[in-house]
Amino acid sequence: MTTGLSRTVRLTVAQALVRFLSVQYSERDGQRQKLFAGCFGIFGHGNVAGVGQALLQAELADPGALPYILARNEQAMVHTSVAYSRTKNRLQTYACTASIGPGSTNMLTGAALATINRLPVLLLPSDTFTTRVSAPVLQELENVGAGDISVNDAFRPVSRYFDRVSRPEQLPSALLNAMRVLTDPVETGAVTLALPQDVQAEAYDWPEELFAEREWHVARPLPEASILAQAVELVRNARRPLVVAGGGVAYAEANDALRAFAEATGIPVAESQAGKGSLRYDHPQSVGAIGSTGTTAANTLAEAADVVIGVGTRYSDFTTASRTVFQNPDVRFVNINVARFDGGKHAGLPVVADAREALVALTAALDGWSVDEDYRTETAQLAQEWDAIVERAYNPPAEVTGALAEGLLTQGEVLGCVNELSDPRDVVVCAAGSMPGDLHKLWRTRDGKGYHVEYGYSCMGYEIAGGIGVRLAAPDRDVFVMVGDGSYLMMSTELVTAVQENVKVIVVLVQNHGFASIGALSESLGSQRFGTSYRYRGEDGRLDGGVLPVDLAANARSLGVEVIEIDSRAELEKAIGIAKAAAGPVLIHVRTDPLIGAPDSESWWDVPVSEVSTLESTTAARTAYDEFKAGQRPYVAPVTYTREVED
Repeated sequence: MTTGLSRTVRLTVAQALVRFLSVQYSERDGQRQKLFAGCFGIFGHGNVAGVGQALLQAELADPGALPYILARNEQAMVHTSVAYSRTKNRLQTYACTASIGPGSTNMLTGAALATINRLPVLLLPSDTFTTRVSAPVLQELENVGAGDISVNDAFRPVSRYFDRVSRPEQLPSALLNAMRVLTDPVETGAVTLALPQDVQAEAYDWPEELFAEREWHVARPLPEASILAQAVELVRNARRPLVVAGGGVAYAEANDALRAFAEATGIPVAESQAGKGSLRYDHPQSVGAIGSTGTTAANTLAEAADVVIGVGTRYSDFTTASRTVFQNPDVRFVNINVARFDGGKHAGLPVVADAREALVALTAALDGWSVDEDYRTETAQLAQEWDAIVERAYNPPAEVTGALAEGLLTQGEVLGCVNELSDPRDVVVCAAGSMPGDLHKLWRTRDGKGYHVEYGYSCMGYEIAGGIGVRLAAPDRDVFVMVGDGSYLMMSTELVTAVQENVKVIVVLVQNHGFASIGALSESLGSQRFGTSYRYRGEDGRLDGGVLPVDLAANARSLGVEVIEIDSRAELEKAIGIAKAAAGPVLIHVRTDPLIGAPDSESWWDVPVSEVSTLESTTAARTAYDEFKAGQRPYVAPVTYTREVED
């Protein structure tokens, strides 16, 4: 059909959507890839006859155009998509379709996680009838104060871009805006296009140009010369500079540039959770994790640092130990970040640029300059001291292991076994509980993509779904999913997806009968681990009875996964070898003692303690809290620098 000079094709809104998504590409540095690897979905009323029908039609015509994957939980499919995107350095992602009502709102948590972590994912929640001819329909929110509000409006504050396609004519502009945001490293996050069920099935004559292949260039902004010059002067006049590497190093593929910068200047490199792996753990300038879950090496250097060079970090409270880790009264910040919002934090000098390009320019401008040799020596000594602490956690002495109940290991032992028996390119995945902090401190990263811990939202339930996303993105790497029993119980069902798609993930399930992380936090805050153990209710009415007879190994077997139960370190080592040789998903069930924690980072995290209490434990915790609170800094001093004058 033709209209004037333009040819058109008659498709439903859903069919046009699917066809459009299948021909979108991203490009950076001359490398071109499909923007959407496929579409996750769970069908119900609202999308089964719209997007569902369109995906079926597309699959029958070309199975590779926009492959469909059936998920078991809507939140989980967003997590899988986000993990895939992170592994692909934000150059590829998935779309996610869900039905009206609870199916769509189940994606809200995933949307928040994606946006907080600056990771692209396209969400397609179904909506109620635009015409309202059958209102109120099943699962419709009736708002007495506004007739045009639906539950999908809850996506607005957690999305980087939101639109509701109420008419077919609105689809092209909505799609183009969605692609713009998804491929912008500054603006990216969750993009939500709400699709009313009647509009999904409505036909329209679309211009054929809408379905031509489109290539979205992912830019590498260069640093402004005058700002770069100021950064150079600040660094040249520093005596104890420190780099804080964030997730932006990985997304910009700037690992090599960071290594060259560190080697040329001798500046030590500390890492946030998202930035861990920016350097190998044994690199001479690597001092490991920083902040609340950091190493004593990084935190000691941070305490006295006079210039902090943040590279692709958003300076979360864990990274700054709630603004207590940098204690030098004259500390100043140079923030290399593609986003001006993050570049301006802590009153820093914002070097708004791609991390790789900025580091290359900064290295060249600092040619011939280096920190003092004494500072290099101190860095190496601190790193060696921490590595000895890690070794002790990996291989605890007899006085620790001898006190354990039969069949129990320490969590440090479990992490050490996985770390030492995995290949350098294997990936560890985690998100919540006590293990992210332990991994941040203890994991010896050997590859830039070998560490994948979601700690922007620290979402329980992310682990297994995220591990599937990592494996889909990197099928040549084994993926070790580290998950505690609390997080496993929240979202274990994606194991069925792993079985269905034969996605090999190795799940290491740590059973400690409760919430180990919050239990330890509760104890430190004077709340005596209240409500954090999985126990029967005792005769006194409290949850302090016997351990619940929950068999998570049997649960995993029922989902179709190969399960290995272990009761000793030797059995764990053997199980890891079996799992690595397996062709499909494997779960290793191991029991640990939740009362044996990881080495102390000697830092703080700001969680307020009750100011008054009848409990002595709480009163004592409040005293300690006030002492730490006194060391909190505002970091608002303006950046100043002194130009060196030649004689």
